[in-house]
Amino acid sequence: MLSALALCCSVNGSAAASTGRVSLPVIERQVMCVTCKIPLNVAQSPQADRERAFIQSLIDKGLSERQIKRTLVAQYGPTVLALPSAHGFDLAAYLVPLAVLLVLLAILALLLARWRRRGAEPAPASSQDELSQTDAARLAADLARFD
Repeated sequence: MLSALALCCSVNGSAAASTGRVSLPVIERQVMCVTCKIPLNVAQSPQADRERAFIQSLIDKGLSERQIKRTLVAQYGPTVLALPSAHGFDLAAYLVPLAVLLVLLAILALLLARWRRRGAEPAPASSQDELSQTDAARLAADLARFD
């Protein structure tokens, strides 16, 4: 009995998802309040309420998510979108952080390679490997004293 009910609910849920019907909470997370400059789902202002009503009217007309966003951009401008579009100059919002990250990783790789190479190099040999006769005699005398 419970499995049949679960199957029925999952079929209805997938049918609603496949029709492309959007809901107000889904759109609210993706757009901004144009006066508060915060996501519409957390904005509490008269303008936010007007935007919600406008979005709900578009949903009631049966518009898709993409059509609703286009209508909002036409009504309020591109700043109404929470994320910039991936076209034109707005594409820089996605590419610049990626480029900076890649440059930083390359610098880190170079620095690590240098650091590892520096640690692997043998210590330079001293210019005086041999002791003079007087120093050798003095060293031998000092060592003999400790025996």
